[in-house]
Amino acid sequence: MNIRLFTLPNLLTLANLLSGAAAVIAVLVHHSYETALWLIVAAAVFDFFDGFAARLLKQTSPLGVELDSLADDISFGLVPAVMMFDIFYHSQSLYGLCPEFMSYAGYATLLIAAFSALRLARFNIDTTQSLEFRGLPTPANALMIASLALLVEQGRVVLTQEHVLVISIAASLLLVSPIRMFALKFKGFGIRGNELRYGFMLIALLLVILIPTYSILAIIVLYIVLSTVRWIFVKKSAEGKE
Repeated sequence: MNIRLFTLPNLLTLANLLSGAAAVIAVLVHHSYETALWLIVAAAVFDFFDGFAARLLKQTSPLGVELDSLADDISFGLVPAVMMFDIFYHSQSLYGLCPEFMSYAGYATLLIAAFSALRLARFNIDTTQSLEFRGLPTPANALMIASLALLVEQGRVVLTQEHVLVISIAASLLLVSPIRMFALKFKGFGIRGNELRYGFMLIALLLVILIPTYSILAIIVLYIVLSTVRWIFVKKSAEGKE
């Protein structure tokens, strides 16, 4: 079997992975959440263009699919897990819980990396996720956590160790949840059938204008809320037709 390793799509995927690896160093060595956030953004850009290049050049392959998932788990799974891990060990316990217990409890933040791997593996074999996602996409989760970490770094948000654990576990569960998250994929550019997408984009733009500092976090939380409400209504509607 002739397997080409160094195709343009694969090189872009490796750039994604290297951005994630650099982000880990930015957090653990330089304690710069802002740098890590921009590296996650860079990884997301590379993640978009590797698929685009693969389709354009007709170089899609099983190797590319596997490599993409491995890179995504580094950039969008390990990096946010490490960020929460770092925040945890630079925070205090709200209730003054046993320091020995809390020193081990902090490793629960690494569930984000593990559950990201589960989500990515499921995505690879789930044929129902072409027009919508099952669970929160890993890039969105990474950007949500990275933006929160940046707010902590800037002193705009204060998190206790308990807060970090709750957020980490909640984010991990969202990744593998059955909630159907809408994708920003348009079948056409008309309003009909795209009301939710256009409405979301309009509100997102307003958030960027009105609260730029908190906009990334607010937009992703909005995405989760809208997707959850939509999923509940669709599920109830389907049950009512049975």
